Amino acid sequence: MEFIEVWQLWLIVAVILFIVEIFSFSFVFLCFSLGCLFSSACAYFGLGTGIQFLAFSVITFGSFFTVRPFMMKYAYRKSAKVKTNADALIGAKGRVTEEINSEKNTGRVFVNGDDWKAESEDGSIIPLNEYIEVKQVDSTTLIINQIKKENKV
Repeated sequence: MEFIEVWQLWLIVAVILFIVEIFSFSFVFLCFSLGCLFSSACAYFGLGTGIQFLAFSVITFGSFFTVRPFMMKYAYRKSAKVKTNADALIGAKGRVTEEINSEKNTGRVFVNGDDWKAESEDGSIIPLNEYIEVKQVDSTTLIINQIKKENKV
């Protein structure tokens, strides 16, 4: 039975770290993988254990400050911020299904296919079937403004 050589061990660890990086998207494991790859090359050419660990340390440390920032800037581009959950409601337009009246504590609106409790942002009364725009979300209550006639849905 033949034993695994040191350079092969470094290479196996480099491949494992690269696979872990594929699932982490942080480019941290990539830096360690590069360090292992260079250490594998040092071991292959017969350099000592101290040189291998020095190569691992220097390459890993250096890649944290060169490769990782480059990858974070160019390879991990963030898409345009997609609004989700409550943030998606801000700016949405809808229709009043129950008169908005803060004195009577009444008011419901239909926005994006859902019925919501609503309050007027300025405290004004908004009659039934008027069009509104959501200004903010406060827990399960929408803070809304009435849309002027020219801006209706």
